[in-house]
Amino acid sequence: MTDTPSRHTEATDYDVVVIGAGPVGENVADRTRAAGLSTAVVESELVGGECSYWACMPSKALLRPVLARADARRLPGLSASVQGPPDTAAVLARRDSFTSGWKDDGQVRWLKGTGADLYRGRGRLSGPRTVTVTGPDGRESVLTARHAVAVCTGSRAQLPDLPGLDEVRPWTSREATSARSAPGRLVVVGGGVVATEMACAWQALGSRVTVLVRGDGLLGRMEPFAGELVAEALTEAGVDVRTGTSVKAVTRENGVVVLTDTGDRIEADEILFATGRAPRTDDIGLETIGLEPGSWLDVDDSLRVTGHDWLYAVGDVNHRALLTHQGKYQARIAGAAIVTRAAGEPVRTEKWGAHTATADHAAVPQVVFTDPEAASAGLTLAEAEQAGHRVRAVDVDLSSVAGASLYGDGYRGRARMVVDLEDEIVRGVTLVGPGVGELIHAATVAVAGRVPVGRLWHAVPSYPTISEVWLRLLEAYRDA
Repeated sequence: MTDTPSRHTEATDYDVVVIGAGPVGENVADRTRAAGLSTAVVESELVGGECSYWACMPSKALLRPVLARADARRLPGLSASVQGPPDTAAVLARRDSFTSGWKDDGQVRWLKGTGADLYRGRGRLSGPRTVTVTGPDGRESVLTARHAVAVCTGSRAQLPDLPGLDEVRPWTSREATSARSAPGRLVVVGGGVVATEMACAWQALGSRVTVLVRGDGLLGRMEPFAGELVAEALTEAGVDVRTGTSVKAVTRENGVVVLTDTGDRIEADEILFATGRAPRTDDIGLETIGLEPGSWLDVDDSLRVTGHDWLYAVGDVNHRALLTHQGKYQARIAGAAIVTRAAGEPVRTEKWGAHTATADHAAVPQVVFTDPEAASAGLTLAEAEQAGHRVRAVDVDLSSVAGASLYGDGYRGRARMVVDLEDEIVRGVTLVGPGVGELIHAATVAVAGRVPVGRLWHAVPSYPTISEVWLRLLEAYRDA
């Protein structure tokens, strides 16, 4: 059964064809349809994509009760009532509600409401401006794009090259966010966002978790102190965090048996590999237009693929910033660029007419929803120095901020601001501590807007909120 509309059973020409109906593809289609361009969207799985069903939404639905309980445990007068374990079944049921039971009816209604046509099936490029869709019933539809094809197929979990791994049936991020129950023992391989968030979630929901990290610490793309504080908290919660450790072999017997390069033998019920992402471009017909299947797609700042003036690659697939919010940002820009070029006009970079994804280079925000939360925007100190900027980093203990103390006893956290000494602007901010995720947009505005440090003194933070850390950071910079 397909969703190919009857009024288009013969017509195969569109202004725009979008391959992939995740948040990125949806936003491209929304922009092109709003401008009156006929648009077809091709999806092989669920409309709404990875974020809606296996990533952002289910993972945060799992984590929110965990973080709320952790916050409550730090508050005298409330802590005694939340010492017991969470109701895992209720947490999983709420998680299921966020994924609509892994059904996409609501997302389909929204997409069709834009006026875009949805084609269910596998979409493959079959030449310039041409996409062939093979539906679930084997029927093929050939779609030709007058102006643009947008590849919005995202990324998938990348598994290591270990003999026999397929027989082990390891978890990836998909299984970790959709599991029907908490495994008694869980091994997590990796030290990034997925690894730390899922370790935090499943430990709190009843699993005994061991984290194996090949490198020196967790969250290697953030400031070093972020991974240190998160590792410290995970360890205190009961997670066994082992750094400098790689998996040498893994087998499934009665459970999972893991052998490490340090000589350890670990038994578990499940193993999660959170060891990176790969582009979903291996089977979309790139070879028909001279590109390499399975490769990341290089794009310019309007998201147009190098050497192909009709082809756009938006979101994870271009490897610029593998984050849903950055993909949606790119989608808005790509949609505007497609519409502008279709009208025969040049793309613009000024003010509201911006058609270039400049934020992908220097102002990317991210939140890791562990306990404590870790959030960053812009460049780390090391990244700023590597980019050739003359910078200074100033640090503040978040527990010194009045608003943080109200979160409960024993608040631990840290903030860093990286300042460009020549331009006197903020190049990056990193925050670690309970509740800091909601602060990061202020940092993003400061970095993206290149707000002079002198002006930030006049952005007065409300008292008593954790946002007062901005005043402490400015004071530390002034006194350094």
